[in-house]
Amino acid sequence: MASMDLSDYVDALKASLTQAAAAAGDQARETARLLADTMEPAVRLTVTNALSDMAAEVTAALEGALVDIRVRGRNPEVVVVPPVAHEPAEDPEDDDASDEEGSPARISLRLPDHLKTRAEAAAAASGVSLNAWLVRAISAAVRAPGAPPSSGRGPRRISGFARS
Repeated sequence: MASMDLSDYVDALKASLTQAAAAAGDQARETARLLADTMEPAVRLTVTNALSDMAAEVTAALEGALVDIRVRGRNPEVVVVPPVAHEPAEDPEDDDASDEEGSPARISLRLPDHLKTRAEAAAAASGVSLNAWLVRAISAAVRAPGAPPSSGRGPRRISGFARS
């Protein structure tokens, strides 16, 4: 994992903003300084989002490997997860993975804190990122033969914890 310190980039943007305002006088310079100090979280988030988009493009170009961005504290880390050797499907006609492959899509997933904590622990135990663990869990769930959709009521309700 390679941690990327964004401080140099944030500082460069702050300096550019204050230099641009210097020609306009003391009041503009003070306003620029205040803006520079308050924009740091937004700049970090924007740069991290750009890195995440780049990681998704790199992942799409690789064959099976996953490039992921994790944020630890204030700095993103680049994580490369090598491809996992999959066992061949018993019936090749049932394997419709080639129809489902494509570029990664971004979604927002809201989980209760306790569930997120458990999923992160399971991902760490598997040695993969939370994103990779979720992708594998969802892939396994949608490929489960004959698994009826559960309404959450009645005798068909299934609960528990699984590792992929």
